[in-house]
Amino acid sequence: MTLPISFLSDFGYQDEFVGVVHGVIARVAPEARVIDIGHGFQPGNVMAAAMALTRAIQYLPEGVCLAVVDPGVGTSRRAIAAQTPWGFFVGPDNGLLSPAVAMVGGASKIVAIENPELRIPSEGSTFHGRDVFAPAAAVLASGQATIDDLGPVVPDEEVIPLLLPLPESDGQSVTGQTWWVDRYGNVETNIPPDALRSIGLAPGDMVTLRIGAGIHNLKWVTAYGDVGEGEPLLHVDSAGMMAIAVRDGRADDHFDLAEGVSVTMAARR
Repeated sequence: MTLPISFLSDFGYQDEFVGVVHGVIARVAPEARVIDIGHGFQPGNVMAAAMALTRAIQYLPEGVCLAVVDPGVGTSRRAIAAQTPWGFFVGPDNGLLSPAVAMVGGASKIVAIENPELRIPSEGSTFHGRDVFAPAAAVLASGQATIDDLGPVVPDEEVIPLLLPLPESDGQSVTGQTWWVDRYGNVETNIPPDALRSIGLAPGDMVTLRIGAGIHNLKWVTAYGDVGEGEPLLHVDSAGMMAIAVRDGRADDHFDLAEGVSVTMAARR
């Protein structure tokens, strides 16, 4: 049985890169179904793509995950494949795969993709998505090779992790960070709802949101329609994290927010 391949990258669609990777997979493993998770991530933004992969992985069919956001392509960074209870992960060793691998139970084996027989020869070294990662994903999906055929084992402690910031609570407030701005302008934070519950807040409450020197009061609701048009709100998003939104508007513009901004939430006083 050929496994499905779930594919994520920062290649975009302006150039031929996504199509070429699809083409390599189709030539090596023509029966493999390819699911495009997304390709419009900011070029080189490993954390944003890693978080997207972590949000998506629980909804993807078990098989092979091919993820390529690789600002270090052509350098000494490793190309790796990991075997997990979910299936295989293929991509650069730059932290991109780490959170999703942890989400599905961790890796039982990680190897460096070094076997020249399972690579596409190329004079250049800047398109490993085509030359290294796509062939590896395809042979794993089709069963033409095992993970051991790809290259030598890499000790777990040598694999680069992606260190994610955790929210902090002083018992009165919770301080976290904005993680993601979606295409609608909704701003996800790294604050889970239980962190707010731990300081006495619950859905329906007014929450004081501090961004820099600015203080804002938002209602914790379950749906955008629970507030008036143009009003800001807090809600638990589809990934289970607290998110800042504006009904029929963009929270990133309303609050001048981007990824990586510190935010503090507390009970309204």
